[in-house]
Amino acid sequence: MKQTFKPLLMASVASLGTLLAAAAPQAFAQTAPQPAASSDEVTDVVVTARRRAETLKDVPIAVSTFSSAKLDQTGAQDITALQQQAPNMTLQVARGSNSTLIAFIRGVGQQDPLWGFEPGVGLYVDDVYVARPQGAVLDIYDVQRVEVLRGPQGTLYGRNTIGGAIKYVTKPLDMTSPTFMARGSLGSYNQRDLVLTGSVPLSDQFAVGAAIAKYNRDGFGKNLFTGAEHYNKDVTAVRLSAEYNPTDKLSFRLAYDRTQDDSNARHGHRETPALNSLGGPLYTGAQAAWNTPPADPYDTYAGLGDKNKVETDGVSLTAEYKVSDKLTFKSISAVRSGETATKIDFDNTPGGFMDVPAKYEDTQATQEFQFTYGGERWSWVAGVFYLNSTAAGAFDTTILGNLATTLTQGKVRTNSVAAFADFNYKLTDKWSLSFGGRYTKDNKRGTVYRANYAGAPSPVFGGAGARTLLRSDYTNDKSFDKFTPRVSLSYAFTPALTGYAAVSEGFKSGGFDMRGDVILTPSTVNGYNPETVLSKEIGLKGTTFDGLLNFTFAVFDSKYDDMQITRQTPVGATVASQVENAGKASIRGAEFEGTLRFSDKLTGNFALGYTDAKFDEFISYNVLTASYVNLAGVYKFQMTPEWTNNFGLTYKTDAFGGSLVVSPQASYRSDMQMFEAANAALDQKAYWLYDMGVTWTAPGAKYKVGLYGRNLSDERYRTGGYNFPSSVSPLFGNSVSAFYGAPRTVTLTLEYRY
Repeated sequence: MKQTFKPLLMASVASLGTLLAAAAPQAFAQTAPQPAASSDEVTDVVVTARRRAETLKDVPIAVSTFSSAKLDQTGAQDITALQQQAPNMTLQVARGSNSTLIAFIRGVGQQDPLWGFEPGVGLYVDDVYVARPQGAVLDIYDVQRVEVLRGPQGTLYGRNTIGGAIKYVTKPLDMTSPTFMARGSLGSYNQRDLVLTGSVPLSDQFAVGAAIAKYNRDGFGKNLFTGAEHYNKDVTAVRLSAEYNPTDKLSFRLAYDRTQDDSNARHGHRETPALNSLGGPLYTGAQAAWNTPPADPYDTYAGLGDKNKVETDGVSLTAEYKVSDKLTFKSISAVRSGETATKIDFDNTPGGFMDVPAKYEDTQATQEFQFTYGGERWSWVAGVFYLNSTAAGAFDTTILGNLATTLTQGKVRTNSVAAFADFNYKLTDKWSLSFGGRYTKDNKRGTVYRANYAGAPSPVFGGAGARTLLRSDYTNDKSFDKFTPRVSLSYAFTPALTGYAAVSEGFKSGGFDMRGDVILTPSTVNGYNPETVLSKEIGLKGTTFDGLLNFTFAVFDSKYDDMQITRQTPVGATVASQVENAGKASIRGAEFEGTLRFSDKLTGNFALGYTDAKFDEFISYNVLTASYVNLAGVYKFQMTPEWTNNFGLTYKTDAFGGSLVVSPQASYRSDMQMFEAANAALDQKAYWLYDMGVTWTAPGAKYKVGLYGRNLSDERYRTGGYNFPSSVSPLFGNSVSAFYGAPRTVTLTLEYRY
């Protein structure tokens, strides 16, 4: 069935796009565009994908946008729920925590959250760049909309957006009257959530606001060794803001946010039996049960400990001045910091056969100045950006039942300066040309220390073991600079339908491998270089058939060069880490998403994504044989399913004097590899997820009741893993472990607004 379904679906999507494009000058011109019936239509939705307010139809970029109302209808609790609604995207909670983000778009991303590694998908909160993945699983509260930009965004968003960008936009304050909202939720696994938001105008020019969210839930499973909850949630988030508009031309917004995640450490689930160095059971006698993977995939036998902490906070000041009716100046100043103390039990047994206590610290300061101009024919945005950041950390790798450990410690300092400009010119009433570029200069200093110690833990984590072998102790500097252009040509077939062709480039900065082992890989002291993506895209978006169909369609072809491939290879009693510019790849695909209005009460939504990502070259150094090998014909892209599809309905009707909304959703993801090398014990087969949201809003919209079911079929699916099998090294207990998405949950929500 799969072999039949895939070509038929791909052909259908391609044929539809071709048909719409070919028919547009004639068929769509025959009917006048109808007024938009909802704020979800591409002719109505206002986005800031190009750093200026535009309707979604006019933006020559593949963009998905999700309003707060849409997110509420589906019961989305955090931004990882967007992977079930946007095509060709993977957003997941990283291995080992509740709040560290893994993000991939069109096959490009980064799943290793080690300090110093750069993400491939940029995350922005109110135009402030969030440089680190820790604390980046943003809960959905006090949000106006979320935008997902697919493809390289190197011109306007800069380095580390080669896969795309995610923009989290919070609600502006009401300057006319006080507001208040309280929402409480009870649900499966003893879920207890409370969200409070409010704002008060202190004058016609000044208002203050606050939002606090508390999320609590028991674990989906248990730590069968310690008795602690496993996969639980204990998160507190606070957001404070103030807005001051002294004149019609001048405005200021000051914002502070803090998130604290005290959820227990997630150790994962052992997928293979625990084995000793001879291939027999690792544990015997009364402890023999620890050898067998727990029956429940949310359970573990991990003995490293359950305490975990992730704290992030930040302050930003945005100032905007309207120099004239056409020219606006904006300044965005921000500082952010984060701290993580976590435990990762790779072997998932009580013994220390591969235990990793870790701690991270990071700080960043950013400053951006923008000028935005909007004229009758010309519009543009230009500016400069500065980033100063430090990412530091340390972790032990404990082996042999706590007899030895390897300490890895270091930090990376980054200074980045960029200048950018993007121009749009209306050549005629139908043709528009957009062009621009960004020049970025990065300076990095990396410091790496790595040593073996007798016993465990190392002195950094409170142990007293003596150092037995120094493996790395170096500091080095590297500089990178890159110009990333973008050009697009748009054509308005009708006032409601626009086609475009675009070429864009992005790059992800180079750096230093914080796990670098000079003994095993001497070249690690030289660091690794940036990677680049050059993408060509053709798209069509708008409203057709008298406003019944609203859609966006895109076909893309990307060249991915100097790919930074991260690998950990067990060598004896240690692990050799490598970050190599080993790969070249071709990525092609298509995306088709939109809404279909069946009646005034019933609307359908859909999103279909196809990605064909293949390595053209994968030159890797084998530390065991001291030779280079091309693995392009063997390895595949990680975290990149070929198909990502979503289908849903929204039914709205009057009921019990109020408004009733019913929203069933179904999402599909095809087979996906966790890492470049296939692994039957870890790789995830294709699966469907089914969700349902039912909300009732009372007359006057002061009260709302919601009932949400997620993963209603109770599907068990993997979202990440670790792979250290005995076939590679017999000293790590045959440690192959996986992390799983949430099981079936049901949540009841009551909301009050004033």
